[in-house]
Amino acid sequence: MLVRRDPDRVRHSAQRRGIDPSFVDEILRLDAEYRSVLASVETAKAEKNRLSAEIGKAADKAAAARDLRPQLDGLAARIADGEERARTLAPDTPDSPLRELLTNTPNLLDESVPAGADSASNAIVRTWGTPRTFDFTPKPHWELGESLGVLDFERAAKLSGSRFAVLTGRGARLSRAIVQFFLDRANERGYLEVVPPLLVSRETMWSTGQLTKFADAMFQDQDADLFMIPTAEVPLTALHGNEIVSAQTLPRKMTAYTPCFRKEAGAAGKDTRGLIRQHQFEKVELVWLALPEQSFEALESLVHDAESLLQELGLPYRVMSLCAGDTSFNSAKTYDLEVWLPSAGGYREISSCSNCTDFQARRAGIRFRRDAQAKPELVHTLNGSALAVGRTLLAILENYQQADGSIVVPEVIRRYTGFDVIA
Repeated sequence: MLVRRDPDRVRHSAQRRGIDPSFVDEILRLDAEYRSVLASVETAKAEKNRLSAEIGKAADKAAAARDLRPQLDGLAARIADGEERARTLAPDTPDSPLRELLTNTPNLLDESVPAGADSASNAIVRTWGTPRTFDFTPKPHWELGESLGVLDFERAAKLSGSRFAVLTGRGARLSRAIVQFFLDRANERGYLEVVPPLLVSRETMWSTGQLTKFADAMFQDQDADLFMIPTAEVPLTALHGNEIVSAQTLPRKMTAYTPCFRKEAGAAGKDTRGLIRQHQFEKVELVWLALPEQSFEALESLVHDAESLLQELGLPYRVMSLCAGDTSFNSAKTYDLEVWLPSAGGYREISSCSNCTDFQARRAGIRFRRDAQAKPELVHTLNGSALAVGRTLLAILENYQQADGSIVVPEVIRRYTGFDVIA
């Protein structure tokens, strides 16, 4: 257990995240008690076996058994009590306090992650493209979409409530074109396309780090105990759970287009209009299983794959390295891609690319062998959006709008839309 082997490293990472590291001491205390109880049980079993052997060697076995019965009964009680206490303490017991503490311990941050408590400390790595200068007052995407008849928030609210949208006509076709463009590019870059289930088990959610940390954000069928996926990262990462793969097959690169579902979509009162934060949205997700020594190089490749889509679409963006306090529970290091939105007068997230190192693999049991005789090791898992479909669509609407309210379709996806303009 890492906390036992290197508690100072766990404390340091927690402090960088702004988390009180005292939980490490509690883990160590419970772990020491657990191992002490196990040792006591083994000692009692050994003594019980010794006494039983002594009875077997005695000339008068009945008399020996009668004389030693109180000691044997006492040892049996000690063993039973110890085994029950060990069960309540064991890290693999569902209601164990040790398991709860370990489950809620976030991944260890990479030392290259910038210091800082929140998004204000995120570091700009690079920018691409120059935001367009308009000779008219640009409109936000919700006004553009509604005036063109391609976005309908009012009818979506009638159907489902707030934070839903209906796409119609050329808006729906543009969305489909974006998805096809993303998947074709992923295929060209060696990603295996997967169509996963949209409902997954509690174990699958836990194995990828979604539970218990993000339980309140998930839509759940409590009768079946199934969860609607918040991202295709979940089924793609867990696809090889409890498997041992060959090192020669790594990295494994997978992609999936799915709807995604989340209850909590950002801070209250923020991004309540338009497509930025929806309870149901769509993404094309990229997931890697990589060799540990190659995972940070793989992260740079993953980010490049997502960036290249924005470049082909001609959408200005910047790459941010998230600081310690803004890096997610599962991640050791994360880059956010932020696209320029004229309505915001700034950049907004359109992709998040993370190296989760062995954090998810340990939970999911995803291992590899370097050769047939080698001891299994944990893979490293990575994930990133390439890209969020709704945010790409709104970025196109806003950045490619014309003075008459029409939208020019980026040339690279016209072969998928079948039209050049939305008017």
